[in-house]
Amino acid sequence: MYVVIMGCGRVGASLAHALTRIGHEVAVIDRDEGAFRRLGADFPGARVVGVGFDRDVLIKAGIERAEAFAAVSSGDNSNIISARVAREMFGVQRVVARIYDAKRAAVYERLGIPTIATVPWTTDRFLRTLISDGGTTTWRDPTGTVAVAQLILHEEWYGRTVRDLERAVGARVAFIIRFGHGVLPDDKTVVQADDIVYVAATSGSVGEAIALAGKPPASED
Repeated sequence: MYVVIMGCGRVGASLAHALTRIGHEVAVIDRDEGAFRRLGADFPGARVVGVGFDRDVLIKAGIERAEAFAAVSSGDNSNIISARVAREMFGVQRVVARIYDAKRAAVYERLGIPTIATVPWTTDRFLRTLISDGGTTTWRDPTGTVAVAQLILHEEWYGRTVRDLERAVGARVAFIIRFGHGVLPDDKTVVQADDIVYVAATSGSVGEAIALAGKPPASED
């Protein structure tokens, strides 16, 4: 999937890295060229300097072929304007905007643009909104630091060990529901067809873990 991100602050950079790690192509827009330092020299995506709601800037970032757009700058107005331009002018179907003002957020939701507030799990929620994964977060600790989420596994994970799965998704398998009963696995436990697998992960990595679980295991060649 090709994703355009407007804003290269901490959330924008984190989201860009998470998306590229799970195989998506990303372009990042920011009016401050220095903000791209957060991406690092090895970031494989495009960097576009400019205002995120400017039509020409969006075209330069590849909005015409984008399948998703995230507006995560520090300004509510810029975020909602750019999100509406992406949706209404360029027809991007998966659009989400970061909104600081909760009252505004409710208004924009009625316009059909999902909004996400500034909470500790912002990166996870953006990932899940943009890539529409099938996983479900079932529990978070009161501080929002740790979450337990259900994984929807690619069928090629069946027959692989919990250790292999944990290494691939970067999260700890908390428990498995097998034949209707809870199982506390160890790293040698083999994942079976019809297992319902739950992982524990820190906020910011849950969405990535869910997405990686939906991919086949990496080749060991």
